[in-house]
Amino acid sequence: MNAHIPRILVVDDEPDIRRLVCEILEDEGYQVATAENACAAKELKKSQAPDLILLDIWMPDMDGITLLKEWVAEETLLCPVVMMSGHGSVEAAVEATRLGAYDFLEKPLSLAKLLLIVERALEASNLQLENAGIKQHDIEPVGKSATVARLKDQLKRLAQHDARVLFVGEAGVGKEMYARYLHNNSAHRDGPFVDVAVGSIYPENSAVEFFGKEDSGRIYPGLLERAHKGTLFLGEIGGMDKETQLRLLGALESSSFLRVGGGEAVRVDVRVVTSTRIALDEEVKAGRFRQDLYYLLNEVSLDIQPLRAHSEDVPALLNFYVDYFVTQDRLPFRKFSMAAQNFLRNYSWRGNVRELKNLVQRLMILGAGEDIEQDEVKAALGSELGDLAMSLSVPEFFNLPLKEARDHFEKAYLEYHFERTGGSVAKLSAAVGMERTHLYRKLHSLNIKL
Repeated sequence: MNAHIPRILVVDDEPDIRRLVCEILEDEGYQVATAENACAAKELKKSQAPDLILLDIWMPDMDGITLLKEWVAEETLLCPVVMMSGHGSVEAAVEATRLGAYDFLEKPLSLAKLLLIVERALEASNLQLENAGIKQHDIEPVGKSATVARLKDQLKRLAQHDARVLFVGEAGVGKEMYARYLHNNSAHRDGPFVDVAVGSIYPENSAVEFFGKEDSGRIYPGLLERAHKGTLFLGEIGGMDKETQLRLLGALESSSFLRVGGGEAVRVDVRVVTSTRIALDEEVKAGRFRQDLYYLLNEVSLDIQPLRAHSEDVPALLNFYVDYFVTQDRLPFRKFSMAAQNFLRNYSWRGNVRELKNLVQRLMILGAGEDIEQDEVKAALGSELGDLAMSLSVPEFFNLPLKEARDHFEKAYLEYHFERTGGSVAKLSAAVGMERTHLYRKLHSLNIKL
C-alpha cells in the first residue's frame, strides 16, 4: 500500500490561477482540490481535511485575511496556510504571518518558489506533529524470544491490510505498544496515532468525544476526526457503555458521522484498533457488549502473551528501561547484576511489562551505586514477594472444578513446551510423548493457536 499523498486546497477566485496551480501541483504528485471563494473553501476544508491550504487574499465574498482570522479563532486550523496575492504589500504579508500563516506568495507566481514553499510547509507541519509526540516511529517491541518475534512478524503482515485488530491480553502486557508498532509499519504511518482509554470517557460526553461538535460556527474535532488518515486506538474497549457502542458502530459502518450540533456528514479515513483484557465474547453472551460491534472490531484477534510466558526477554527489557530512564529522565546509569537478572527471570510479573518498567524506575531513583544487586531487588519488591509465595503455595486453577482444572493445566503445559520447541508441532509431539494426530486434536480442543 502507498504512503499518504499530501492533500492541498487551492483557494482563488481567478479560474486561470486555480487551473494553473492545480496542474503544477498534480504534476508533482500532490492531491489537489480547488475553491473559488471563502464559502466553498470552508466546505472543502471540513470535508477533505487538507494538509496545506494556498489562500488568496483578495476574494469577492470574504477576503483571505478575514477567513484566516475566522479559522484561527475557531481553533480548527490543523494545517499550514500559505497566502497568495496579486496586490502584495508588506502590510498584508506581516498581518498574515502574525495570524499564523506559514508564508506569503506574490503573483504572478514563481513556479520554483511555489514548489519550494509547498515542500517546506508540508515538512514543517510533519515536524510539528512529531515534536508534539503524535507520531512515534521508533517504538518496537523489546525481546528476541519466539513469542515476540512471531508477534512482530504477524503485525508486519497485518500492517499491509486495513483489517481491524483486537489486541487481547492481561493488564500491562503492552497492547498499546503493539498497536503503535502496527501503525508504524502501515500505510497510515505518516498520519496521527491517537490513543484513548475508553474508561476515561464519560457516557454523557461520548458523542462529543468521538464525533466532535459544532457550536456558534466553531468546530471542535472529536477523536475520529483527529485520527483522520491515521490510527485510532481504543484501549480496554470492554468498558464502553451501550449507547456509545451504538454510536461507534454507526460511524464505523458508514465511515462517516455527524458532529454534535452539526448538519453535514463528516467522512474520515481512520483505522480503528482496540484492546481488551476481559473476554469480550463472554461480555457479548452476557448482553453487556453488542455482538455486531464485536464482530466489526474483531476482524483479526491477536493474543499478547504475559511476560511470564516469555521470561527469557526479561534481561533485554531491564536493559531497555535502564537506557530509557537515563535518556528520558536523566537518571544516573545503573545496571542489574547477573544474579538480579536471573532472579527477575523467575519472578511472576503479575503486572507484566508495566510492573517491570515501574520497578526499574523505582530502583534508579531510590538506589545508590552503579550495580543493582539481588537483595536490593528483593527489598524493592517487598510485599509482592510475600503475596507471590502465598499464591505459589496453591495454584489458581486448584479452585476450579476438576475438568476445568485439568484443561487449564494441559493448556499451560502444552503452551510451555510449544514455546520451548519453537512452535514446531513435530518437536512438540516428541517432547510431550503424544502422537501427532492426537496432539493436533488436543491443541484444537484447548484453543491453542498454531
